[in-house]
Amino acid sequence: MIVSVRDCPSHEQLLRVADDATGLIGFIAIHSTARGPAAGGLRFKPYPSEKDAIADVLNLSRGMTYKNAAADLPLGGGKAVILGDPAQDKTPELLRVFGAAIESLHGRYWTAEDMGMAPADMEVLAETTAYVAGRMTGAFASGDPSPATAEGVLRAMRVALGHATGTDALAGRKVAVQGLGNVGWALAEMLHRAGAHLMVADMDPARTEKAKSRWGAGIVATDKIHAAPADVFAPCAIGGILSAQTIPDIHAKVIAGSANNQLATPAVGAQLASRGVIYAPDYVINSGGVILVSTEILQIADSASWLAEKFDAMALLLDQILTRASKTGQPTADIADQIVEERALPTAA
Repeated sequence: MIVSVRDCPSHEQLLRVADDATGLIGFIAIHSTARGPAAGGLRFKPYPSEKDAIADVLNLSRGMTYKNAAADLPLGGGKAVILGDPAQDKTPELLRVFGAAIESLHGRYWTAEDMGMAPADMEVLAETTAYVAGRMTGAFASGDPSPATAEGVLRAMRVALGHATGTDALAGRKVAVQGLGNVGWALAEMLHRAGAHLMVADMDPARTEKAKSRWGAGIVATDKIHAAPADVFAPCAIGGILSAQTIPDIHAKVIAGSANNQLATPAVGAQLASRGVIYAPDYVINSGGVILVSTEILQIADSASWLAEKFDAMALLLDQILTRASKTGQPTADIADQIVEERALPTAA
């Protein structure tokens, strides 16, 4: 295994991890440890190039600094990525090597589940590093963070709908869910139980067919789901989905989803505001997963009370953001950044 440091003025540290024996190539980015150890998931993805992987890990790790500060957690921001197809390239040997790289940071970075990873993979990582959360076993094991992320997004939808329509009821609402991965699927299940009518899109036709059979969901093409005639659009897949090209097609009153970095550019927030679309800032509302795994990192004994308190605080923060936006006309994303930076975000760019 070779761990090399890459120059990165915007972050505390950027490491490249490579291992010829397993075919491993990955990166660990630490954006800030000023609030506490950096925390953020490990993503396994077939990036087109190392340059693309670096851009993603830098963007995501910065987002984790904001997310953890928004949730008022004593944690900084970090992220890790591995290049490859998780269905073909992910092996226990490769994960153990990457775990050893995380261990070499001596607790400056804690990892957890993200795209292309599963709770079982966390157990493999734990064989070579103590700095992994979202485990299924152990004294403070927090388990799969996906349902917690989905629960936070669901609560945020209710808050945003209350601002948009005067009622937070989901029964009878049309919700378009883009992406039926771990979080998207859990969110769709919760929405169905709440009485919402689902429209879904995913790259895997088997998932959308299962959603149709299980919930009576309408199936929409992945490149058209943002334009579905819905009350709420929930991006739960890739980032950058909200752009100058897609915004004119959006019919939803509310955008609230779990995907990271949904705005293609900062200017997009103003475009949404000008159209009267309520955007629930992604790093505020998708923090449920890291709130859950923080109970493991911080060894919180009364995790139920901790979670309840943090989820209530998230809903209150979103309400404050939307209230300020309605009074000032500012984009919600800008207001979220301002509030987080008011909380003494150490390395805000």
